[in-house]
Amino acid sequence: MSILVTGGAGYIGSHMVLALADAGERVVVLDNLSTGFAWAVDPRATLVEGDTGDDTLVAWLLREHAVQAIIHFAGSIVVPESVADPLGYYLNNTVKSRALIAAAVEAGVPHFIFSSTAAVYGNPAVTPVPEDADLSPMSPYGSSKLMTEIMLADTARAHPLRYVALRYFNVAGADPAGRSGQSTPRATHLIKVACEAALGKRPYMEVFGTDYPTSDGTCIRDYIHVSDLAEAHMAALEHLTRGGASTVLNCGYSQGYSVLQVIEAVKRVSGVDFEVRLSARRPGDPASIVAASDRIRADLGWVPHHADLDRIVAHALEWERKLESLKGRN
Repeated sequence: MSILVTGGAGYIGSHMVLALADAGERVVVLDNLSTGFAWAVDPRATLVEGDTGDDTLVAWLLREHAVQAIIHFAGSIVVPESVADPLGYYLNNTVKSRALIAAAVEAGVPHFIFSSTAAVYGNPAVTPVPEDADLSPMSPYGSSKLMTEIMLADTARAHPLRYVALRYFNVAGADPAGRSGQSTPRATHLIKVACEAALGKRPYMEVFGTDYPTSDGTCIRDYIHVSDLAEAHMAALEHLTRGGASTVLNCGYSQGYSVLQVIEAVKRVSGVDFEVRLSARRPGDPASIVAASDRIRADLGWVPHHADLDRIVAHALEWERKLESLKGRN
């Protein structure tokens, strides 16, 4: 099967490309390389540098490669940045997704998998949060993703397009074989930042907010290994190709850890007691959000293999060390 992966040169996208290539699929990557890297794309895939908002390019790609499924990762992902630049996020995450969905309909692409987010829930009233919980995003990032979910649902009712939207919780770790990982400079992911501090790439790290209504006052999140997330997409693709109905599913482990617990895990695994500074809250951060993951396990048969915080941290540390040898590559 020929599959288009948008944002396939980025963190999650590059792991998806590995999973698809390992399964023998034909993969075409569309990425503008604004945050991704050409070297991160597995050589078994075809990389095209360009933007998902380029209607002419996307139409040509879908036709030229006879694309049968689209897995859409391309977008902006930093919550505080979205609060400061909401229109930029609505352009990149919503307007360009609308263009991609329209191109899929025009080309007759039957299957679409969308990279959504737990941020659509905002600060949920229940935990773990199920898929049918109230949707109340606290940031333009969450709103921009929710809008795309709505567009997909409406499009699927009007056209022969079926989709799976996966609401990610906090993605971390790296390919266990060391082939890819989180490589973006100045990344804001907690485990990435803590690993950088442990390896001396940062003089210290900050904790944003210690007065949340949680056990230790810091935010609680559900951390999922990036390779397990890629496998969830593979299960979603199989679901669609077997004729499965469109659906929206959480993707997490149903286990929450506070910011301070994660930092302690990084210190424990690395053996380094790095400096941690306590700072004020950031805008747009909910206190606690943990996935109810029973539906994805039941509907897709998804079984995670790396649901262990120390293992996630160990893989992230291994990749962070390897990045030193990759400096200077584009």
